[in-house]
Amino acid sequence: MSDKQVTRAAARSEATTTTDPEPTPSTSGDDTTPGRAPDDHGPHGSNGDDRAVDLAMPHLGQIEQAFVERWHENATGCFSSGHKFCREVCPVTQVTRNENHTPTAFHANVIGLEKGHLSVEDVADDYVHCTQCGGCEVRCPNTLMVGDFYRARTETVKVVRAMRAMLVDKGLDREKWKVWNRLTDELKNEPVLGVEGEQPNGQAQVRDWAAGLDIPIGGDTIMFVDCEAAYYRTSVPRATAQILRKAGVEFGLMNEQWCCGGPAAEMGYVEQSMRFARHNVDDWRRSGVKRIIAIEPHDYVHFTEDYPAYFGDEFDFEVVQIIDLVAELIRDGRLELVKPIERVATYHDPCRLNKRKGIHEAPREILRAIPGLEFRDVDRVTQWSYCSGGGGGLPIEKPEITAEISRRRLEKASELDVDLLVSACVWSERPLTAAGDEAGIEVRDIIELVAESAGIEVGGRTRA
Repeated sequence: MSDKQVTRAAARSEATTTTDPEPTPSTSGDDTTPGRAPDDHGPHGSNGDDRAVDLAMPHLGQIEQAFVERWHENATGCFSSGHKFCREVCPVTQVTRNENHTPTAFHANVIGLEKGHLSVEDVADDYVHCTQCGGCEVRCPNTLMVGDFYRARTETVKVVRAMRAMLVDKGLDREKWKVWNRLTDELKNEPVLGVEGEQPNGQAQVRDWAAGLDIPIGGDTIMFVDCEAAYYRTSVPRATAQILRKAGVEFGLMNEQWCCGGPAAEMGYVEQSMRFARHNVDDWRRSGVKRIIAIEPHDYVHFTEDYPAYFGDEFDFEVVQIIDLVAELIRDGRLELVKPIERVATYHDPCRLNKRKGIHEAPREILRAIPGLEFRDVDRVTQWSYCSGGGGGLPIEKPEITAEISRRRLEKASELDVDLLVSACVWSERPLTAAGDEAGIEVRDIIELVAESAGIEVGGRTRA
């Protein structure tokens, strides 16, 4: 352990012994349970939140004080429990084995700041090391043991996002994130094809994936196509659109689709995220949209959590996750899967579906409906520790960690003696595909499999 790590560990240890006893778990509930709007917008993570405590911290600036006041109780509840089970489900910690990258450290740092043992500058890089998968939250004893009764949940994802927002406000954001979000702001879509040179991933190309499909603009229901799907894995939106059409689901596309704004929020660029969200909501209003089909898990999280937090009651749209919808279409007989797929497969739960939103059964229902497919499952709790490393901006700033997380995920899949790993998240599928190439296991999106079994010639591409 380096001298810097020893110093931080000692500071956290001292902070732990000087805090108040463990507080009574929150009974407010509504904004601490999965699927509710987050309150992490701004450095303190609150929109008038009345749970902030009054602490005397003259050594901190106003931004840091607001952050500590908002997250003091949550942080104290974390490490005062004495449990550190979260470490072994944290995909980053499993790779780096660095105390500073653990969920408990993210919380302990809050108290370290309060007591003057740490500065924001000391821990700025540590908070890059998080995919925001939520595994630590579902594994936390505070969530497992009191969550059902008190409707409480240890909120690590929100703490990370609030810290990153504070880093942006203080000019301490990471260089690669600066470039990524600057280009996103200029292009109105993420530069998923690369940040060097002229890449065809701006507004002029946002609907190129739909060539030949004659999809209308606007209408009661629209399909929102994630940036990664629109420009990189175009087979996924093409498969989705043709599945919906075959099942008789009427839908259109946005008039002017910008990025959902979620990745910017995850990296701390909240103001940019809100501007993009405002544009998209206004576009939906002008087109008469009432329902949004989210074909990617990250978008689904942002539409069901961030957008309601930004706009309150103004956000009255129905948001449907494509996996839930396709499972329903198969169940109701509106979509028939007739072509056998003779493969041996396992399923990778995207973190934002399984751990963040509790969507676990629907993809398994779909896979079991595909004729000829031998499905070898992994139980839900074991999947808590599985991740692709593709979320939270990690592959932009720390691509080597993302690659190792995916390599380990394919190693687990290899133990099941399968030739196919199926997922439902295009952001996961890029690093998983690279790891699958090395492991000799093909990686495909579940929607691509459904389209094939339904006899659809999809077109598009699975990589750039």
